[in-house]
Amino acid sequence: MNTVIAIPGASAGIGRATALCLAKRGASVAICARRQARLDAVAAEIVAAGGKALAVTADVTQPADMEAFVRATVERFGTLDVMLCNAGHGVYGEVDRVDPAQMREMMDVNFHGTFLAAQSALRVFRARGRGHIIMISSIVGRRGIPFMGPYSATKFAQVGLAECMRAELLGTGIHVSVVYPISTETEFHGVMMQRSGFATRAKGPRQSPDVVANAIARAIERPVPEVYPYKLSKGLAVLATLAPGFCDRLTKRWGREPIRET
Repeated sequence: MNTVIAIPGASAGIGRATALCLAKRGASVAICARRQARLDAVAAEIVAAGGKALAVTADVTQPADMEAFVRATVERFGTLDVMLCNAGHGVYGEVDRVDPAQMREMMDVNFHGTFLAAQSALRVFRARGRGHIIMISSIVGRRGIPFMGPYSATKFAQVGLAECMRAELLGTGIHVSVVYPISTETEFHGVMMQRSGFATRAKGPRQSPDVVANAIARAIERPVPEVYPYKLSKGLAVLATLAPGFCDRLTKRWGREPIRET
């Protein structure tokens, strides 16, 4: 795979798994996050897996950082083919119990971080006449579930941005894809629990980050508008459109439930 890919938020989880998956295919991978030590460790793994690596300390909420990240990628590898908008975090909780400051921070990282990464990459892609923006959303960006409302809202915002961009860029050679993982086995949920002060219990299926990474790799090789790493989850998105009331009852029964200390 003779591809240059930039991945914000690549120090762990889906970002790290995708970086290593693509490195094994010979890709050049630029990664950024705020934790330099973690970035350096992942960069070493990328090289060991057979890829080329560039690690840049950056904050996805800062326009200058995203511009510098893209610029450093092009300077190092000569071009940029794919921007994987991956950075994000979440909190659990009912809408009336989530701290407004937490909501603002989530929107800043999950949505504005995606916007800024895509915007910076687009400057390169428009000049080249081709490129690929991939946004890591969530199945809750297609159908909200209990105790995930604020996080889900940030993911719906990503999807709206992607759909508009796809229409705007149609026929330009620049592709836009959205990935909808289900609950994935990463440190993400541990961080959510720490930020929220309580955990939730999910009754549905789970998947490994490697499954998501392989689905992303296939989408890079053959761009598609939407990627559902757990194929059956697409049915939930369809059901939410065709029978929203029934879907409310379904997610109430099979969605997340809180595990609070008493």
